[in-house]
Amino acid sequence: MALSDADVQKQIKHMMAFIEQEANEKAEEIDAKAEEEFNLEKGRLVQHQRLKIMDYYERKEKSVELQKKIQSSNMLNQARLKALKVREDYVRDVLDEARQKLKEIVKDESRYAEILHKLIIQGLLQLLESHVLLRVREKDQRLIQSILPNVTEEYKKICGKEIVLKIDTETFLSAETCGGIELLSQRGKIKIINTLESRLELIASQLVPEIRIALFGRNPNRKFND
Repeated sequence: MALSDADVQKQIKHMMAFIEQEANEKAEEIDAKAEEEFNLEKGRLVQHQRLKIMDYYERKEKSVELQKKIQSSNMLNQARLKALKVREDYVRDVLDEARQKLKEIVKDESRYAEILHKLIIQGLLQLLESHVLLRVREKDQRLIQSILPNVTEEYKKICGKEIVLKIDTETFLSAETCGGIELLSQRGKIKIINTLESRLELIASQLVPEIRIALFGRNPNRKFND
């Protein structure tokens, strides 16, 4: 039995409604899946960026902490260096004071003559030469000339040998020198420096550790005392 035009139109509309409904459901399904994938990707990206930010600030925090430690260490080292400089300056002041006292000693001619006598004998026993040139301060020439007989006599008693001592009248020790003497032999190739400053420096190099301990106490962190 043939369908009427009205029935045909009705079936067509029914089919179109069904197709449209299927299309809408499919579109909703696609939208839902796209939304789910979007949310998953968004979550992944957010988590990735969050981890990057956390890592950045963690490294930043470590860098700041390291800078604090370096700055603290530098400040501590600077404080230690300042303390050491103050101590060394104080020790130097003690030695400078000792040098000033040397100038006072030489003003006592009898005491200074005794010191010169010992310094010359000491130098002669180091040289063990038969001819020695004595270099002195220009103003000490007379004093040293007066003690030379006793010096040669004592040297002869000690070594059993004669010695010829001569004062250098061409070259003198600096007038700024506190005093003392230089002994030369072999035409100046061998020289013994026995000035008061040189003796003070020698003694100071040996006593500075003890001076430090006397002034500041023993340093528990110091392994060596030189």
